Amino acid sequence: MSSATSETGAATILEVRLDAPVGRLDKALAEAVPDLSRARLQALMAHGALSREGVTLDDPSARAAAGLYRLEIPPAAPAEPQAQDLGLVVLFEDEFLIVIDKPPGMSAHPAPGSEEGTLVNALIHHCGASLSGIGGVARPGIVHRLDKGTSGVMVAAKTDAAHQGLSRLFAAHDIDRAYLALVRGAPSPAHGTIVTRIGRSTHDRKKMAVLTRGGREAVTHYQVEQTFGPAAKPLAARVRCRLETGRTHQIRVHLASKGSPCLGDPTYGAGAPAPSVRAAVEAAALRRQALHAAVLGFVHPITAEALRFETAPPADFCALEAGLKAL
Repeated sequence: MSSATSETGAATILEVRLDAPVGRLDKALAEAVPDLSRARLQALMAHGALSREGVTLDDPSARAAAGLYRLEIPPAAPAEPQAQDLGLVVLFEDEFLIVIDKPPGMSAHPAPGSEEGTLVNALIHHCGASLSGIGGVARPGIVHRLDKGTSGVMVAAKTDAAHQGLSRLFAAHDIDRAYLALVRGAPSPAHGTIVTRIGRSTHDRKKMAVLTRGGREAVTHYQVEQTFGPAAKPLAARVRCRLETGRTHQIRVHLASKGSPCLGDPTYGAGAPAPSVRAAVEAAALRRQALHAAVLGFVHPITAEALRFETAPPADFCALEAGLKAL
């Protein structure tokens, strides 16, 4: 094994030669380059930074092969998120917490490949030094999160006391959370409760899945509010979901497990919708899962005031719903 390093612009190019590797690719590279952890290598691979003979390699679990590997390491990001004026839509704010209407396409906090333009960047700009730091420098004030493609109501803490109080409410499931989803087909029966265990997929570690063993219990209550297309066999539906627990990707996984994934879902939307539904998605310019956090209600952890916030879905969701009503 051998390696060489060079600078190309802002990135560092690392060339690693593996002579007779054994086992997983990420493990073989980590052994050849002790300064990079397997987790760091996996993150770099996920963003297309590794190649061999001009072919990009993004599967860390693939079997290592002999040859010359090229790894492009981006420059180090600032240790702390930077303030950015992103035009937050503020629904409520006092000295303890802030409630906002998150637009689709905004990540909750910085992550590899999405270091800027996040809710944390916006909160730092808006709240300044008052923002709670209990969540760590990567996500100050963040108590819960919505997926990047999911729009809707979120709350963030501005003091450590509020952060701790909100965390207790979420841990006890003492939060009113309702989501609206536009889905393929329609779940059957038209209303019910989905109770499963959710954890990392054993086939794709980037995805969550319903598991028979392991994972954590996940409970979603759902109600079909409207169907679109033939009544006997709907082509799509509007579904309201109420979370009892808050697992990663819970609603998206649960609706997919019922055979009705969110329209536009890039991760869990296996199977193409009917041509007319697909045309409605394209006409609405929907580039994400059709999921909106419409309601967030809780008791203020400091003042004990009962708070409830409800927002309408954004333009792409509404445009899609209008197109579905025309089916």
